[in-house]
Amino acid sequence: MRIGVISDTHGFLDPKVIRHFAGVEHILHGGDIGPPAIIAELENIAPVTAVLGNTDAGLTHRETEVVRLGARRYLVHHIVDPNALGEGVSRRIELDSPDVVVFGHTHKPFQKTIGATLYLNPGYAGKQRFNLPRSIAILVADESSLKVEFINL
Repeated sequence: MRIGVISDTHGFLDPKVIRHFAGVEHILHGGDIGPPAIIAELENIAPVTAVLGNTDAGLTHRETEVVRLGARRYLVHHIVDPNALGEGVSRRIELDSPDVVVFGHTHKPFQKTIGATLYLNPGYAGKQRFNLPRSIAILVADESSLKVEFINL
């Protein structure tokens, strides 16, 4: 299964994202979406699971989502520090036992397996800011492995 992972679009969907996500079976958006039209555009590619970010006032998404894709569970939450989990996120991870935690907020790509859980931040896909590279990720999940490919925009 190929899953598109994106975060921090902040109201801008780069046309390159559409090309790179062509053929994915699902898209996970780690928050800071911008207007609802961003999700609508992504839904033209594949089903989307998205969460609120700290700049998403007025949207109807939840702060945390858990979705089963294939044989794995994915927890999506905008602000996660894998090395110092907050109490609320920590409880959700204990309760839901996700295989993958997708997050955003830092604008920096991140991939680390802690215990049996892969923590994944695709970086940020919005307009250029902070002089950081813009990126998304493709997560390939098969029966025995999870492989992440970061794609610079």
